[in-house]
Amino acid sequence: MRFDLVTVFPGFFAGFFEHGIVRRAQAERLVEIAVHDLRNFTQDRHRTVDDRPFGGGEGMVLKPEPLARAFESLDIPPQAERSSHPRTRVILTSAQGRRFHQFMARELAALDRIVLVCGRYEGVDERINELYCDMELSIGDYVLSGGELAAAVVLDATMRLIPGVLGNEASGEFESFGAPDASITTDVEGVPRSQHGAGGLLDYPHYTRPAEFAGLRVPDVLLNGDHQQIRRWRRQQQLRKTLANRPDLLEHAALTADDRRILEAIRNGTQD
Repeated sequence: MRFDLVTVFPGFFAGFFEHGIVRRAQAERLVEIAVHDLRNFTQDRHRTVDDRPFGGGEGMVLKPEPLARAFESLDIPPQAERSSHPRTRVILTSAQGRRFHQFMARELAALDRIVLVCGRYEGVDERINELYCDMELSIGDYVLSGGELAAAVVLDATMRLIPGVLGNEASGEFESFGAPDASITTDVEGVPRSQHGAGGLLDYPHYTRPAEFAGLRVPDVLLNGDHQQIRRWRRQQQLRKTLANRPDLLEHAALTADDRRILEAIRNGTQD
């Protein structure tokens, strides 16, 4: 899979690509990542990438011409002409975009190529969004100084779901947000949905050696070797943590009748 990142600050990504899973995935040729300096696609001696907004207002806006030239150099035609690139998506990171989530990452991981346009300043000329971008993505309900950090988040969350990247394929299935929210419509056309791991809930707590630390002991159930009890305890903890931290996820989570009984007991204070 290939990721292309178009940015005004290419140096932002240098350290990010040199560590951990991202570095290993590139070394094993599971992922190819290229960073493109938007200023290289300007045609004036000042390498101008932004200008004042029409109609007045604060800040500056990224100009359309350098971005269009960047897309041309990457062999990315306008969206209306992209029938020959069915497994390529152009994504603009933007505070105005749809909120990024795990199911979306799983869909994107099934593609061949993703071009991430890192928004800056007051944003990108809307004509670029209309002509080239398949979607706008936001990583949360807050404003960042630029889209580079958001692009890194999208890349990391998507890349780790590509087969072979994590080594143990089950690692990505049983994490928080492991299953898709049934209420979310697909953002990537033609990619089949699949059910995975955590059932749309947050992950359960994890422990390792030593069995006792700072006066706190690992729950006995994890030490008794009874895998059925362990699975039940972990499910209870998922439900407890989700109810406490992200109760909104429960509305569309894949819950069994037993899950609902556990949740009711937690709410009533009768669940250990």
